[in-house]
Amino acid sequence: NTSGEIVPVVATASGRYDRAEDIVGLLFAMILLSIAWLSTQESIAINGQWEGIKTATLSLPLALIVIFTGFVTGTMLAGYFPVLRLPFISKKEMQEEVQIKAAQTFQLLRLRNTQAATGVLIYVSLYERMVSIIGDDAISEKLSQDDWDQVCAIVVNGMKSGKPHTALEEAVAQCGKLLSQHFPRQDNDENELPNKLHLVH
Repeated sequence: NTSGEIVPVVATASGRYDRAEDIVGLLFAMILLSIAWLSTQESIAINGQWEGIKTATLSLPLALIVIFTGFVTGTMLAGYFPVLRLPFISKKEMQEEVQIKAAQTFQLLRLRNTQAATGVLIYVSLYERMVSIIGDDAISEKLSQDDWDQVCAIVVNGMKSGKPHTALEEAVAQCGKLLSQHFPRQDNDENELPNKLHLVH
């Protein structure tokens, strides 16, 4: 019921978060170094004492190898298991990455090429559990951020409840309802953009 062109996109993740991977690598390196340090301790007997002094026999070259191995292992694990990076990524950083990727996707899918400037992108990023909605110029003049926040909330709540597909359908429907108030369907309307869900890995 609207002349607006709504394009839903679901991305696996929006950012690489290399800094978080490095932090995981450093933690693994420190853990591995601590284990190596404790496992190489020996007691040195001192005259007149029942117990000797414990000292580590870990050499510098071996310590460097342990640190390097731990760092590489940690970063690889963080790459294969993205959940390990989550504690070291701020919400602000995630929001920035999602917004950047959404803007890039808006351009990549040529949503700005519609004749009446009525393209709308609903960008869902699963890893960050965030949604970004971008409207073309004509739509931005009519709809506010509060309107988009309502649509975003539908998707976010759906992801939290384990029903992302249903939530995305409801979000598209709500978006269409908002657009129909300002951009009703015309008799000569044609689809300028494909009516399909785009998946980004």
